[in-house]
Amino acid sequence: MEKLMSASVLNDWTNKVFTYVEAYNSMDVKNMVADFSDDIIFQNVMNGEKTMELRGIEEFKRQAIDALSYFSERQQSIESICHKQNSTEITINYKAVAAMDFPNGLKKGDEINLQGQSIFEFSADGKIVRLTDIA
Repeated sequence: MEKLMSASVLNDWTNKVFTYVEAYNSMDVKNMVADFSDDIIFQNVMNGEKTMELRGIEEFKRQAIDALSYFSERQQSIESICHKQNSTEITINYKAVAAMDFPNGLKKGDEINLQGQSIFEFSADGKIVRLTDIA
C-alpha cells in the first residue's frame, strides 16, 4: 500500500500555491517565481490546445513582466484544491480587465471571466518544476 504524504509536505505545497496566486493577483513577479525551480516548465492550454510553453525561470519572468501590461486588473480566486502524488491542482475563477486592444477582438476595458485549472508539479525538494494553466 502506498504511504500517505505527510501533512507538512501538503501544507508546504499549499503555502507555495497560495503564495503564487497572491503574487499573481498583486502583479508581483518576484514572489510569483519565489518557489519555482530554475528549470520550470510553464504551459498554457486553451480549449484543449497548448497555446504557450516556456522553459526556464528567466523565460517565465520575461513573459510574466510583459503580461503585466495586458490587464489593468486581474484576480484569480481558488475554488478548490486537490493534492496528488507529485502535484497540487487548483480550480480557479479568473477575472481581468483588458488594458489594451487584443488581436482576438478583446478591447481595452473589456472584462474577462473564465474558469480554469492550474496544476503545480513539485520536485522531491519541494520546488515547483512545472505549472500548467488550463482554460
